[in-house]
Parts: sequence; structure tokens; C-alpha cells
Amino acid sequence: MSRVRDAMIPDPQTLDASASAQEAGTHLVQPDVRAVYVCDDGRFLGVVTRKTLVAEVVAAGRDPRATTVGELAEPPNWTIDPELALDEAFGRLEEWDAERVPVVDGERLVGVLSRSVLQRRLAEDEPPADVDALEV
Repeated sequence: MSRVRDAMIPDPQTLDASASAQEAGTHLVQPDVRAVYVCDDGRFLGVVTRKTLVAEVVAAGRDPRATTVGELAEPPNWTIDPELALDEAFGRLEEWDAERVPVVDGERLVGVLSRSVLQRRLAEDEPPADVDALEV
């Protein structure tokens, strides 16, 4: 049976907790980056999004060069275990209406699971229909 580990995007780009909010902003200006994953000595702390930067830095009048992402990281709403079966993981992403979920092994971020990638993977795992068995 396939597991999350088989379908996740491994080793996502992360920032160390000591990185500045300004550095996070340079990543978040890229259109395909929705969140920056923050780790501290290998331990997953959470995510920083554009919304986080606007609310916690810009609107609060904080200096983005002096504010660390470790101060801003929000714990994720959900995480997935790398050994969870793919069909169970898909059910959870559907239930949570989540497009991407961090994959965490203990406290360590090991990947990201994307609903669209997972849908494709599950479709590939489906056995082809037996054409001869179909009634016309």
C-alpha cells in the first residue's frame, strides 16, 4: 500500500527561525510560494505567509530586518504523518479543504503533501478497468 512518503514533495525549502521577516518576504514575492516553512535546529515550528507578514510586521510597524521568522511562525492547522496511507491522507485533505499540508515525522519537517499531486498519484495507482468485463 502506498504511503504519504511515496507521494510527498520531499525536503521543502525552509528558513531557519533566526532568518529575518525581510528574507521571508523575498521568498513570498515569488508567485508559486504561498508559505515559508520555519524550522529551528531541524524542529518544525510553523509557517509564515504574506498575510502573516502584513499583519505582524507591516501593520504592527515592526522592522522586517530585525524581526525573525521564529517570532512570526504560526503552527500549521494540520500536519500529516509520512506513513499514513494515501487514501486516508486524501480523505483528510478533502475534509480539511487543504491544498498543501506539511508532512512531519516526529517534530521534523520531511515534506509537503499537495492535494493535486496526491490526486494524480491515486489515479495512477487505480488498476485499469477490465474492458472485456464491461457490459455494453
